[in-house]
Amino acid sequence: MNAQTTPNSAAPAQPIKLHHFALSGHSHRVQLFLSLLNLPTEIILVDLRRGEHKTPVFLAMNRFGQVPVIQDGDVTLADSNAILVYLARRYDTSGQWLPRDPVGEAEVQRWLTAAAGLLAFGAAHVRAGVLFKRPIEARAYTLAEDLFKVMEAQLASQRFLASTAAPTIADVALYTYTAHAPEGGIVLTPYPHVQRWLADIEALPGFVGMIKSPVAV
Repeated sequence: MNAQTTPNSAAPAQPIKLHHFALSGHSHRVQLFLSLLNLPTEIILVDLRRGEHKTPVFLAMNRFGQVPVIQDGDVTLADSNAILVYLARRYDTSGQWLPRDPVGEAEVQRWLTAAAGLLAFGAAHVRAGVLFKRPIEARAYTLAEDLFKVMEAQLASQRFLASTAAPTIADVALYTYTAHAPEGGIVLTPYPHVQRWLADIEALPGFVGMIKSPVAV
């Protein structure tokens, strides 16, 4: 690959604590970015099935009662996309992962919005429904298809979602639930450029994958 990840130049004084659930794509995108940045990390497992994310201790860190949460020294931060922005600004001094120019940053933000919208309510919703036996909204399949068609068109003309030269946190935010969409029965064969992009992300130094669920197809 031509694109290279950028080593961090300001490592934290102590490992960053990541409160994490193994089957959560939101948790995984933070775990992945921490690994791509080569930052020391302590993973603290949160058992969602036992309601550990709704305990007073956890709610003191995130009032929404959701993973992931990171603790970086005196900083406690929730929401996966917010965490990606924080880590990029704090530890990637090169500006690769979150460009500093207005247009580049706006392009990244556009895809972070897609991750929080079409991806979350589309492929991620379908996967969660299958995996945890929850009701699945019919529109979720349409949202997934709409997003993957847009991604396919974007990736047909450039290597990464928000950049032609190097990956950004846009790619990190979209990777996990796209790669694991087949666990919800959504096939990716109609999207060859998306499949190529997934392989490029998986080839990055420091890549770490999310475990496959038992319902993987």
